[in-house]
Amino acid sequence: MYVAVKGGERAIDNAHAWLAEERRGDCAVAELSVAQIREQLTLAVNRVMAEGSLYDPDLAALAIKQARGDLIEAIFLIRAYRTTLPRFGGSIPIETGEMTCERRVSATFKDAPGGQVLGPTFDYTHRLLDFKLAADGAVDAASEADPDGTATPHIMSFLDREDLIQSEPQTDETPADLTRTPLELPASRALRLQSLTRGDEGFILGMAYSTQRGYARNHAFVAELRIGAVAVEMDIPEIGFAIEIGEICVTECETVNQFQGSKTEPPQFTRGYGLVFGMSERKAISMALVDRALRWKELGEDNLGAPAQDEEFVLYHSDNIQATGFLEHIKLPHYVDFQSELELVRKLRREAVETYPMQEAAE
Repeated sequence: MYVAVKGGERAIDNAHAWLAEERRGDCAVAELSVAQIREQLTLAVNRVMAEGSLYDPDLAALAIKQARGDLIEAIFLIRAYRTTLPRFGGSIPIETGEMTCERRVSATFKDAPGGQVLGPTFDYTHRLLDFKLAADGAVDAASEADPDGTATPHIMSFLDREDLIQSEPQTDETPADLTRTPLELPASRALRLQSLTRGDEGFILGMAYSTQRGYARNHAFVAELRIGAVAVEMDIPEIGFAIEIGEICVTECETVNQFQGSKTEPPQFTRGYGLVFGMSERKAISMALVDRALRWKELGEDNLGAPAQDEEFVLYHSDNIQATGFLEHIKLPHYVDFQSELELVRKLRREAVETYPMQEAAE
């Protein structure tokens, strides 16, 4: 139970003013602009867009600035703003096979059809502080050619031809929208993937890492990781066909996993899948591993009791906004609740003294 605090409104106003002062920092230092955050803190912007379920780099950058760099608070701001937006309709599914790739790698095929494109990656950096950045040094221009706009086929399609990988059921049914309807268990794979996309990157990463350490039967290979631009199209009833309304950057990961077969499925490779807004490859790979771990039931596998196989545990605890709200509410006033607990403990101690007087004296 919460109770009013005398002078609380004035204290809250002062707290807001102090927060704004702390957000600005030293006025002798130039203020960070939204454009600078958008262009130079791109990975942070991408995470806020992905977990906030809203593709808008400018708004994500603004949220990061307002939140003083606290990405979870920025995600909260974006989700809250998202609820105010009108809905004009739904887009048709994006065709990632038509992606213009700026990064595309495979850990399973060295000579992948369409070639491998390293793109902008930390994979080959030395993880040493670059003090040139502190001196605002110039950036060396990349010598690799820009994407030429040619569509790159999925590597998984080549395994499909040999019937070596589990086929995915095709359906025209529109999946439920997790942003509009509450999550119910058991959840369809479409809902699970939505939940994982919105889930906290650190939590999903931890779950994925647990599968690699043996807390699920999940030895995965990255069949393909691709990052690039895809067109967003929308059906317009008045004209009778779909038109392109924009373009977004996404990261897609497909994994192949060993599968010895079960009572319902023959030995073959199985899939894990991840798709995230922006350049978010760590999240996409983690998502693919957890997706595969959660598919144990449909594949007829045994549940090994691993955390990543527990649908309720993963999906209900991955949302950082829900977790933050429940966690941080305990710092709000609970004076009456605590007083009742305090009186209960005092009563129990009195009863204990009356029942065991010698033990209390010894203490």
